Amino acid sequence: MTVLGSTLTLKHARDYVPKQGATTSGAQDAGFATEWHLEAAGRPRLTIHDTRWDGGERDVVLQQGALLPEMPAGLANLHGRHRAGITEVSTERRWITAFLSLPQPDGRPKYKRALTTAQLAQGCGAPLLCRLVARPGVSLSPSFDPADPQDTERFQHAIVFEDEDRETPVVAYVLTRLMPTLRQTGWTGDT
Repeated sequence: MTVLGSTLTLKHARDYVPKQGATTSGAQDAGFATEWHLEAAGRPRLTIHDTRWDGGERDVVLQQGALLPEMPAGLANLHGRHRAGITEVSTERRWITAFLSLPQPDGRPKYKRALTTAQLAQGCGAPLLCRLVARPGVSLSPSFDPADPQDTERFQHAIVFEDEDRETPVVAYVLTRLMPTLRQTGWTGDT
């Protein structure tokens, strides 16, 4: 179990969930997902899938179940959308994009891809981003210190991690794709 902020916990749920559907490149494929649950006291549980497709692609997404519990529109609109692709750096290393999904007035979160490191840290929550990149084998690319983030140049950031690290890509997904909306809607209790 990983604690994210004062009220969120991320828990590994199941190792093998068969999947069929479209990959991030749009190809129809089959594969399996590792399932994770994101929980906040008094809120419905959110299910996240880290899917390894038979064709070699891999992605993380907020999985929409058969019934979607009541929740703010901005969060409901993230289900099945804003997937984060996982790309091979080498045989031992992978990276996941650190784009932010930012809440919009119409309820449909929008990607923000080019960010200063300060914008990324603010969107994710600076203490949470610092804890993520302080994990063994994890780094931020381009290499900036999220504890002292630069606010001049915009980059497309990525979180780099070791292939056998199952938790880091899911935590990175939660921080970049979900956290801005979770905080904006008061889902976490943190501001």
